[in-house]
Amino acid sequence: MNEQPVLGQVVLGYSPMVDRHRAITAARLTVFPSRPDTSPDAAALLEAVAEVWPADGGRVSLNVASETALQDLVRFKPAPNVMIEIPAFMACDVANSDSLRAMHAHGSTLLIKGRPLSPLPREVLPCFAYSIIDLADERRDGSPPPGGVTRTIPHIQSGVRTLAEMEQAFQRGAIAVLGWPIDDVAANSGKGNGKSGPRPELQFIVELINRVDREEPADRLEAVLKTDPTLAFRLMRYINSPAFGLSVEINSFRHAIMVLGYNRLKRWLALLLASASKDPNVKPVMYAAVRRGLLMEELGRQSASSDQRSEMFICGVFSLLDRLMGQPLAELMHSIPVPDAVRAALVDQSGPYHAQLELVRAVEAESVFDIRSAADATMLGLPEVNRAVLRALSGARQLD
Repeated sequence: MNEQPVLGQVVLGYSPMVDRHRAITAARLTVFPSRPDTSPDAAALLEAVAEVWPADGGRVSLNVASETALQDLVRFKPAPNVMIEIPAFMACDVANSDSLRAMHAHGSTLLIKGRPLSPLPREVLPCFAYSIIDLADERRDGSPPPGGVTRTIPHIQSGVRTLAEMEQAFQRGAIAVLGWPIDDVAANSGKGNGKSGPRPELQFIVELINRVDREEPADRLEAVLKTDPTLAFRLMRYINSPAFGLSVEINSFRHAIMVLGYNRLKRWLALLLASASKDPNVKPVMYAAVRRGLLMEELGRQSASSDQRSEMFICGVFSLLDRLMGQPLAELMHSIPVPDAVRAALVDQSGPYHAQLELVRAVEAESVFDIRSAADATMLGLPEVNRAVLRALSGARQLD
């Protein structure tokens, strides 16, 4: 990520867009001006976004909390994979009609955000592919619209925090949800098998992590991994991902131990554990866990040692392990070996990594005030935090 002045002009947050099949179809990047009396450079912002999401690199929805910056973005005509959220009051303003129509003709995807207080100009209505309705403003109940009302734009539900809210949104006809439907995942993890507890497909990786912690011989570890070819393939794919920048290609588990060593290998196994569940409802949790790990590591790029950054990565990934495994974190830390600093952050909400973990949670919550406060607690400047966010999202996209 290049040194870009625009990263000092904004505060960034992110969340996923999740469809009915629980697939993550896009990332949402929320952009606040760092100062309310200024507007970020729209062209530079698009350049920074394009580094993470190039034209062939997946979709991103820009939620920009600045009317001036949004008007500039409209004029710059972003790439088709960059969706732009337009507040309803701007969509209803005829002064913006020509720009919106030009964007639509260019192939840009526009989303109208919020309920219009007045009818949209007739010529603008076809410009919007989707509408975004916040859960707090939802009036649909799943019934057909009242007489005389025609809903022509598919809607996306924002502000979703739980599986129950996500299910209800889809029952009301939403095509996707925006937010983190993970708050009640642990409570629902046992449904379908009549009990709660660790998912069987994850126990194998926990056992492998313990064997690596005991530094068992490479041939024995490789023999264990070969009993599950799918996981072996995924581990090799992760290790060789451009996101982690190894200078040589790893072609076997034995080779991985030779190149990485046991301690660094735990990092890859942590990533594998966070992404191995077969439960579709857990996909948003896996999405969050990978990005938490990468963002924690990036936050330590300037001040932490290589070993500390690896610990921060594991701390971020494992911070959602209770949702993935269906057990409290305090119990899980007895069965999965982690450094003391990681255990302190996850179980005791203390230690050297706690402030960074709180910053990651604030970024996920897309709360400008919480991000500022948490950044101050870590003694990081906003440009450094924003750079870490974009680097983490870029690395995660390469892993997806």
